[in-house]
Amino acid sequence: MYDENVPVLIVGAGPVGLSTAVFLGRHGIRTLVVEKRGETSMLPRAPGLQARTMEIFRAAGLGKEVRALEIGDSHPFFEGGILRVNTFSEIADAVVLEAPSLDGAEISPERVMGCGQDRYEVVLAEKAREYGGEVRFATRLREIEQDDDGVTAQVEDVTTGVVTTVRAQYLVGADGASSSVRNILGVSRSGRGTVFNALSIYFRAPELEEILADRPFILCYATAGGTMTGLSRLHGRDPWLAAPIYHPDKGESPADFTDERCIEIVRNASGKQDMHVEIMAKVPWEGAQLVAERFRVGRVFLAGDAAHVHPPAGGFGANTGIHDAHNLAWKLAATLHGWAGPELLDTYHDERHAVGSAMAQQAMVRNRIRHGYATDDVRNEMVDDIIITLGYRYRSQAVVTETPRPTLTAPLELVGEPGTRAPHLWLERDGERLSTIDLFWDSYVLLTSGEDGGAWQEAAAKLAEHTDVPLRVVRLGAEGDYVPLDDDWAATLGIARDGAILVRPDAFVAWRGGGAADAEQVLAEVLGRVAGGLSVTAAAR
Repeated sequence: MYDENVPVLIVGAGPVGLSTAVFLGRHGIRTLVVEKRGETSMLPRAPGLQARTMEIFRAAGLGKEVRALEIGDSHPFFEGGILRVNTFSEIADAVVLEAPSLDGAEISPERVMGCGQDRYEVVLAEKAREYGGEVRFATRLREIEQDDDGVTAQVEDVTTGVVTTVRAQYLVGADGASSSVRNILGVSRSGRGTVFNALSIYFRAPELEEILADRPFILCYATAGGTMTGLSRLHGRDPWLAAPIYHPDKGESPADFTDERCIEIVRNASGKQDMHVEIMAKVPWEGAQLVAERFRVGRVFLAGDAAHVHPPAGGFGANTGIHDAHNLAWKLAATLHGWAGPELLDTYHDERHAVGSAMAQQAMVRNRIRHGYATDDVRNEMVDDIIITLGYRYRSQAVVTETPRPTLTAPLELVGEPGTRAPHLWLERDGERLSTIDLFWDSYVLLTSGEDGGAWQEAAAKLAEHTDVPLRVVRLGAEGDYVPLDDDWAATLGIARDGAILVRPDAFVAWRGGGAADAEQVLAEVLGRVAGGLSVTAAAR
C-alpha cells in the first residue's frame, strides 16, 4: 500500500527543513526530506545567524562546522548597524538608522556571524544524512491525507514524473511562504499582507569595496536616483547583494529589470557611474507580514515561512524558523520515543505562534522605520534585537509560569524565570570549560547545589527510576559535578542554594523552586505537567 515508511516526512530543504532533519536525527529519529529544487540554495540569502541560532547548532553537534564557514571576522559588520546614505560613495556621512544589541559574552557562549545560506545549507544537508536522514531533491509534494495513526503523502520526482506514496507518523511543512503543505491543509493567514516588492540583484563589482572604505554595517540603504536600494554586507562580497524596491501599482514588474537597468541601479546607488558591474542573478520577492492561524493540524506541523512570513528587517526569518524546528524536534522525538504526554505536541503551536506573531510585528516596525514611515508611536514599539533573538518567553502547558509576561519583555532578563532560555554560566570540571547551555539536549535537567540541594537530588534519583521521562541531575558547586566560575551562580539562576531549576531539552526553563520537605512529590507533579500531562507519581513511602 505504501512505497515507503518513515517516522517524519519533512517538506522543504531550506534552512528550516534541513535543521528539522538535523535536530530529529540528533534525537535518533529518522527523517525523509523532499525538496522541489534540484539542489541546495546557490544564492547567499539569509546571511545573519543569531547567537541563539548558533547555540542551537552547537547543541546539535554542528556548531564548529557552521562557524568554520565564516569569512574572516564578521562581527564588526553587525556592530556597524543599519545605515542610510544618498550614495555609497558618501558612506562617511551615513545616518545610523539602527544600532541593535545582538549578543554578549555575559549572556551567551556564542555570538552572531555572517554566512549565506548557500554555504550553511550544505553543512545542514550533510549533517542530516550523517544522522540517518535522507534528503531527496527534485521531488515535490502532490497530496496529503492524514488519519488518527499517520500521514500519507504523494511525492513526485520532477525529473521522471514517478509518484511515490510515503507513509509517515508526522509531517513537517517547511516549504516556504507559498507552502503547498499549508495550502493543502487550508490553513488561513492573517496580517498586513504584502507591504513592498523588491528584487535581489546579485552582482560583482570589485571597486565597491574601495568605495565603502571599510565601513562596517549590516545593511546600508542608498536613496539616490529615486530607487531605494539596500546593500547587504554580511555574507561577503562575491557576489554582493543589492535589493531595489519596485512598485507594481505603478506598472513596474521584475521583467522591467534588465541587466542594463540593474547595472544602472547599482551604479546610481554607488555614486560611481563608470563602475564595472557584472550581474550574476536576479530574484524577485515580496516583503509581507502574514502569520498562519494554526501551526499544527493533526499530525502535520508548519514551521518557518510556511508558518510566519515578515519583511527581512531584523533578519528574523531563517533564524526564527530554525528556532521553530528546534522547539518542534524534541517534542516530536519525545512523542515518537514514547515518553511524552498527549498535550506536549500542542505546546508547539502555543509557544511558537506567539513568538512568530511577535517577530512579524517587530519586523514591520523596523520596516516602517527604514522606509521612512515611522511615527514616534511606531518607534516606541521597537524592542531591541537581543530581546527578540535571545529573550523571548514561552507560555504553555510545558512551562510552570510564575508571573505571566508578554512574549517580548524589555529589558532583557535571563535570570532563570520559567519560559525563558536558561541563563548562561561558565562551568569547569577537571580543567574542561563549558557553558550551562551545553548541558541541555536529550533530557530534562535539574540544576541544584552539590552542597545544599540534597533533597532535590534524592527526589530526582527516585523519580528517574520509575518514569520514562528522561531526567538528569547536575550538581553545581565545589562538591558538585561542575564548578561555576561565578560565585553567585544560584542568584543568576534565580534560586536559593537549597533550591532547584528544571530545564527542558531545548534549554528553556520549565520550573524553579526553593527548598521543599516534599521535594519528590513537587518534582513529580511538575515533571508530569511539563512533559505533556503525564501521571508521574512519587515512590511509595
